Amino acid sequence: MFKLRTSKYRHVFCDQPKQEQLHTDFRLSTSTGEQQYVKASTKYWATALAGGGGPVLVGRHDRPGRFENGTSQIVQGHTGSVLDMEFSPFDDSMMATASEDTTIKIWSIPEDWEPTDESGMAKQGDDLKDSMLDLEGHAKKVQLLRYHPTASNTLLSCSADLSIKVWDVEASECVNTYRDLPDLAQDIIWDVRGDNFAASCKDKAIRLMDGRTCSETGKIETAHGGSKSMKLQYMGESGKLLSTGASKQSGREIKVWDLKNLSKPLHTEAVDTASGALIPLYDQDTAVLYLCGKGDGIIRIYEFEDKDPFIHKLNDGFRSTTPGKGYCMTPKRGLDIMGCETARIMKITNTSGLHPLQFIVPRKSDAFQDDIFPDCPAPVPAHSCAEWIGGSTKLPVTMSLDPKNNGGAKAAPKKTFMTVPQLKKECDELKKRVEYLEGKLKDSGISY
Repeated sequence: MFKLRTSKYRHVFCDQPKQEQLHTDFRLSTSTGEQQYVKASTKYWATALAGGGGPVLVGRHDRPGRFENGTSQIVQGHTGSVLDMEFSPFDDSMMATASEDTTIKIWSIPEDWEPTDESGMAKQGDDLKDSMLDLEGHAKKVQLLRYHPTASNTLLSCSADLSIKVWDVEASECVNTYRDLPDLAQDIIWDVRGDNFAASCKDKAIRLMDGRTCSETGKIETAHGGSKSMKLQYMGESGKLLSTGASKQSGREIKVWDLKNLSKPLHTEAVDTASGALIPLYDQDTAVLYLCGKGDGIIRIYEFEDKDPFIHKLNDGFRSTTPGKGYCMTPKRGLDIMGCETARIMKITNTSGLHPLQFIVPRKSDAFQDDIFPDCPAPVPAHSCAEWIGGSTKLPVTMSLDPKNNGGAKAAPKKTFMTVPQLKKECDELKKRVEYLEGKLKDSGISY
């Protein structure tokens, strides 16, 4: 007997954002690579700009409008172009940047940060030039960054020196390094607990690593036959890995792998024959996959189910005539929950700025819809970097999205680091104080 498959997210839709909702008038960096070109926290979004010193535009979600070069505030401190950015999952204002100058910088965006005002016009302000700290250790340009999903101040990076490093940001040191990549990495991704990470490479292989030791625990020799870039996603705690790439005939495809048996894929789904790399954005809470393509105007929507055929197409998705250069998801805590917004994808374009795409499940009731809003990751680390390295393994701390519960979990205390200029200034003041006190002792005839 034929049975129609049902889904709570079957009718999810997204309208083209209006002009007043866009962030516009900025010129993107010409540096290309495997990065997503845009990243977002619940409060800010960031993208690399064209210009010397690796400028980064950090905009606010609640301040759409026109950016003006030379007037609007920017983040600038590298000596080379910025290739990737990453916001901490536990601090909306903490951002890491990776650059061609081989360094990683950690920034704290000030509370009064406003590149544009309430009317959408450029606002005069001071640029942020002093990073909280620098992570140095890669020998060539740093390509990609990924913050740990459960441990505080833990960062994963990969570089053109063919290495992958795990960093303890708080201690400003490298915890471990994987040095056996035969070619440039195309993607790196943590699993849901952060115990392991996976890396795709230009040699068409996918390597699974132990997050603490950076030792290889598994390998898919030829994940996709084509030469297009491969992107990865762990599918929650199902023990499955999803990869996107191209077949030998250059057709784009999705594959689902069982982490216990990597000899062959559980399922292969053909997508189309377009040329851009596919970026899979997966919502771990709702098991909905948003499949975006670089250079595409369409976002396809699938639902993951832990049984054959594993992925089900929900509807026709979002269609636009404006091609996207890069995409990222906004954390659930930043969505319009009472408006039934289940996902927001930030789409960066070459010519028309940044488009916030709001995916909404239509509901008649004005009450909180708990069936489409399961608990989501809270801005609270499950453990510290030292505890995680010591063997602690935990799922992300979760919180309710019901506004009546006020979010269900309090944010972690904001970590403050002192910048090098701040430390120098403090040292100079202390030296002057010591000299003053020594003079007083001398004047009083007291030896010391």
